[in-house]
Amino acid sequence: MTSFARTDTSTLSRWWWTVDHWMLAALLLLIGLGVLATLAASPPVAERIGVGSLHFVERHLSYLPLAMGTLFFASLLSPRQARRFAILVFLGALVLLMLLPFIGAEVKGARRWIWIAGLSLQPSEFIKPGFAVLAAWMFAEHRLDQEFAGRAISIALYFLVVALLLMQPDMGMAFVVSATWCVQFVMAGLPLPWAALLLSLGIAGMVGAYFAFPHVALRVDSFLDPASTNSYQVTRAMEAFGNGGLFGRGPGEGHIKETIPDAHTDFVFAVIGEEFGLLACLLIVSLFAFILLRGFSRMMREENLFILLATAGLLLQFALQALINLASTVSLMPTKGMTLPFISYGGSSLLALALTMGLVLAFTRRHSRFRGKF
Repeated sequence: MTSFARTDTSTLSRWWWTVDHWMLAALLLLIGLGVLATLAASPPVAERIGVGSLHFVERHLSYLPLAMGTLFFASLLSPRQARRFAILVFLGALVLLMLLPFIGAEVKGARRWIWIAGLSLQPSEFIKPGFAVLAAWMFAEHRLDQEFAGRAISIALYFLVVALLLMQPDMGMAFVVSATWCVQFVMAGLPLPWAALLLSLGIAGMVGAYFAFPHVALRVDSFLDPASTNSYQVTRAMEAFGNGGLFGRGPGEGHIKETIPDAHTDFVFAVIGEEFGLLACLLIVSLFAFILLRGFSRMMREENLFILLATAGLLLQFALQALINLASTVSLMPTKGMTLPFISYGGSSLLALALTMGLVLAFTRRHSRFRGKF
């Protein structure tokens, strides 16, 4: 990138001198590795469903400029502008979630996608970052003015969002939204007895989901007793890591992508392990860890409660999504059907993650240090 003088007061120059270059570089490297992973994993999947071998690669690349633009645009915003933009995204995603039962496309028994201008969008992906910022604002405003019903508004919106997610059904997304909201609530000053109650309700909710949703029960049973149910994809994923060894079999030499349907999405990490080896897997895990630690370290310097809560919520969503995908791939938890951030194929996921991390970059810029309400 062209260098800017520190005396330059243009928008781009101010952005360049205040944005976290290390986090930005790590995110761009993840995005580049995602393109490589899609090239490696998706051709056999595309051929199995009767489309061109580069079908998913071309679609991934078509979303990439939008994602890069979203990441850059969001990172340019001031904290006030970022908050307003995130709330607009939340409201738009909320309307689309309400319309899903009527205009959504059903895939694998779930109605989660809407086709807009030839692109398939999953509204729940966008409601995550929007709701994290909105909840942070409500909690922060309540701390500044006890008479403002910020907590009540946040609680009402939380139950609305989770109810809409369960209608799809999308348990994975509901879990991420719930965990993020609860952590933000505790950070905003929720008394420990109430925090313990929230934890108890969360555990009760997961137990209830096991009995209420057959697909959840199937995944849990498959995890607890693989021999009693069909755990084919997880078994093949574990074999792939063993076949890859330290350095991998080589690009294009893996076999797992030829045998499981979700090799380019939920199990892309197994494809990477087989073709590029343990070292490549460790590189990707290290990048996730670096981004999170870098974000939290910059966040801890912040004195404004809203920015602290918003950044924590966005980073937690990013971390949970990565952790769920990685843990389910290596059989440490039941499968959730959640993409690996920036690595898996998925247009909505790519755009929503670009928005999430663009907002993180905006909130952690050096010039965003300020006091008081806004």
